[in-house]
Amino acid sequence: MPELIVPTVRLRDSWLESRDEWGKGVHQDGSGLRFGTDLDSPAGFAAWVEWLVSCADRLRPAPEGWVHCTFRWIVEGDRYLGAIALRHELDDFLLRAGGHIGYGVRPSARRRGLASFALGAMLGEARALGLDRVLITCNVANEGSARTIEGRGGVLEDIRETEIGTLKRYWIAL
Repeated sequence: MPELIVPTVRLRDSWLESRDEWGKGVHQDGSGLRFGTDLDSPAGFAAWVEWLVSCADRLRPAPEGWVHCTFRWIVEGDRYLGAIALRHELDDFLLRAGGHIGYGVRPSARRRGLASFALGAMLGEARALGLDRVLITCNVANEGSARTIEGRGGVLEDIRETEIGTLKRYWIAL
């Protein structure tokens, strides 16, 4: 049974296997992955996990160029399956392109309903933060993600060209 957990160094080996499925240097939506981060060393991975967890702490300033964000990992037992991120607010870029929520599922775990499960759980966290609606975007060619968003109540606002491609922009009322 899948669950959402706070990122942890305990799943380092499984996370690295997933990264290798995606391909080194490939963007993983919802992961908080910052290029140039040393994830291959235990110390580098631990520092990254600590950074992910700290991003949600509203008592600390948001990291430079970021907004406060809650990261969760999608797991089954000790197997890392993907990640989802809930941004606590929208800056100009997130309003145009990124949205409140981003998610990604490792290639070998797709088409099992994991993204829908994770999105549903994260909508509850968004309500708990006091948000009354969330913006979620997906690439216009990503029909699976569009179906996931629509299945969770997403209403298409528009399709637009952005700096990260042509995106469908959906709002979900909470």
